[in-house]
Amino acid sequence: MGFQKLSLKGRALKLLAAREHSRSELEKKLTSHEEAPGELAQALDELQAKGFISEQRVVESVLNRRAARLGTGRVRQELQAKGISADAMAEAVETLRLTEVERAREVWRKKFGDPAADPAGRAKQMRFLAARGFGADAIRRVVSGADED
Repeated sequence: MGFQKLSLKGRALKLLAAREHSRSELEKKLTSHEEAPGELAQALDELQAKGFISEQRVVESVLNRRAARLGTGRVRQELQAKGISADAMAEAVETLRLTEVERAREVWRKKFGDPAADPAGRAKQMRFLAARGFGADAIRRVVSGADED
């Protein structure tokens, strides 16, 4: 059996089998394989019409994989990089903001567990949470121990 060249649709389905991809991501990954202008757009249109490409599933996948460990800012960056529409991103960000403090506290607990003994320690904890995309308000509340349950 010889190597059979995969069609654009076949390549897209192979990528989608591994994980959810946005249309924008598929375009970036498959543009170099396009032989005729418009061929890739047509293949992606067909896959989108059949429900193989779904922006909503991409958003849900990112939220499920990343929200527990990352703040709203970092998740927003990831969604932007995937080419998610502004409306879908705004909805996801709003959902994340509702749980920002709880998620930040859980990440903080796993990493540190105890409040810092001095200002340098608090600064280190704050930088850690900021690097993961948590907002300043959530970081202050978690590191200062405010509204501890």
